[in-house]
Amino acid sequence: MQHIMGPGELLDARGRLAEPGYATSEVRRYRRSAVKAHPLRTKEWDYYAVLTPEFGLCLTVADNDYLGVLAVHWLDFRTPRALQGGVMLPFPMGRMGLPESADAGDVVQTHERISMAFRHETGGRRLTVDFPGFAGGRGLKGDLFLAQPAMDRMVIATPFPDAPRAFYYNQKINCMPASGEVVVGGETHRFEPVSAFGILDWGRGVWTYDNTWYWGSASGLHAGRPFGFNIGHGFGDTSAASENMVFLDGRAHKLDQVTFHLPEGTFDGAPWRFTSNDGRFEMTFEPIIDRASASDVFGLIRSIQHQTFGRYSGHVILDDGTRLEVRDLLGFAEEVANRW
Repeated sequence: MQHIMGPGELLDARGRLAEPGYATSEVRRYRRSAVKAHPLRTKEWDYYAVLTPEFGLCLTVADNDYLGVLAVHWLDFRTPRALQGGVMLPFPMGRMGLPESADAGDVVQTHERISMAFRHETGGRRLTVDFPGFAGGRGLKGDLFLAQPAMDRMVIATPFPDAPRAFYYNQKINCMPASGEVVVGGETHRFEPVSAFGILDWGRGVWTYDNTWYWGSASGLHAGRPFGFNIGHGFGDTSAASENMVFLDGRAHKLDQVTFHLPEGTFDGAPWRFTSNDGRFEMTFEPIIDRASASDVFGLIRSIQHQTFGRYSGHVILDDGTRLEVRDLLGFAEEVANRW
């Protein structure tokens, strides 16, 4: 049975989750100083994906204690192709200053090769990036505003089995209309709020060393109404709550369990399938681009990522029993395996 979290501190005096569960707003307060795990185990990140039918921009700022990451990905769904670049920062150990709330505090990173900022403004969030050396010197510079009207979000706090001081605290904010422009290699790409939508993946936690997660997300319009969803499974102990939610007109509809059925032997050459234990989320996913990356440091630190962008089709059933048919909704689905 899924449990709804109440307000309070995220961690108790021993550095353990005070109350596992889910919510539709930031009801639990994360404090880095309350973490009691090994000093190299903390994971903090802000990730934005802003997609249009033709192109998309993904930005990551992460402080994983022993490794900081500033990453930029440009997606062209017409070609299709993905361009990526970034910098690694050794042993930031919290010095990147990522905020302890998704609703307050700005992320500002200025380095020799790249500048990136995520700032709160009235009515939303502004994302800026300047990366002159992106894609072999083509360069990328962008300024996007994500409108954030009053809306529900997916919030989850879950533990890991047999690791009492490990936890996963995550917020996903879908369906933020985007406006602005990104210039890549001298070519300007406009983002318009009728067709461009952003999502925020805000995470803080302490993870176990070896884990694999599955995540999917989509945002857009359904019959002219803001619509999207967040799905995931396979990460940590989800007995208290899953991270599966559908959003329509800013209201969350909670789902139970969703299973990812990946095509055998490929990530982008065949449809993915998604099924739910209650029949409320049944989808296929047609890939366009597999944004794949792999890193391995002496077999000790390893990350194999397949974030596949494409289009969802199928149906969802809302809390009141209303069935919505979904056709070619742009989003992504991923499998990520880490040892870090």
